[in-house]
Amino acid sequence: MSLTVELFELPAHQFQVFWGASGSMWQSLWDRFLDVTGDNPLALWTIGSYVYTSLVYWSIGLTYTLFDVTGRPGFLRRYKVQPGTNEPVDPGRLRAVIRQVLFNQFCTGLPLLFLMYYLLPGQTSATIRQLPTFVTVVWQLAVCVLIEEVMFYYSHRLLHDGRIYRYIHKRHHEWTAPIAITAMYAHPIENVLSNLLPIAVGVWTTGCHISVAWMWFTLAISNTLHVHSGYHLPFLPSPEQHDFHHLKFNQCYGVLGVLDWLHGTSEMFHRSKQSKRDYILTTLEPVRETHPDQ
Repeated sequence: MSLTVELFELPAHQFQVFWGASGSMWQSLWDRFLDVTGDNPLALWTIGSYVYTSLVYWSIGLTYTLFDVTGRPGFLRRYKVQPGTNEPVDPGRLRAVIRQVLFNQFCTGLPLLFLMYYLLPGQTSATIRQLPTFVTVVWQLAVCVLIEEVMFYYSHRLLHDGRIYRYIHKRHHEWTAPIAITAMYAHPIENVLSNLLPIAVGVWTTGCHISVAWMWFTLAISNTLHVHSGYHLPFLPSPEQHDFHHLKFNQCYGVLGVLDWLHGTSEMFHRSKQSKRDYILTTLEPVRETHPDQ
């Protein structure tokens, strides 16, 4: 065996050893979790997913809301996408958002979780207990991301059609400067068509393990909260494109921006100052100070 082959195989072998040990650790933690919660597939996919996604949504969403209500810590105002808006947020509008989101989560989200469970391939306690491989997790998450981009973009554009916009999607666009928890402030029809189904169809298509589904729900929920937050914070997804959508209405319909580029629905955005700020911030200097309006 040549030295080159040996040098190539050494890191590959080390990676396999590392991943095997890591996989054993996660499997052990997962088994302990199921020992506490039980491994009933129906309960985990429905009630478990409802509780988990609600915790993700409100833990992140209320953290941002605390910033908006108190205006503290003060230095965060430097990271506002639209300075001067929601400082502080109107209490009456905030209560309306909270009521609508709670209604959507319970009356549309929970029933869809039951539907998701019954449409998935047969779930057993044994399949619930066995975690998938790393490669499986990666390709299933990639499929979920691509499906969401396609379904969200086209359903979102449909909701902007002038014949139906005022009946459904207009409610979400009451906020031209959104805050985090307005991510699910929507007509129930919109919540199903444009918020929930683009996320759920990836799970149905891949038939993924519940742990992968929960990872995907975490990514999707946290991303939509960040891009609706009104803050462009360091090391978090850029909210510039979606905030621009709320400001201009007919630009930046998608999640990744790929279909916006393909259909020419981000041209105004790319001519704007906001496009220069559209990146993940890796320093503490706010993007508005790096790229000021003037």
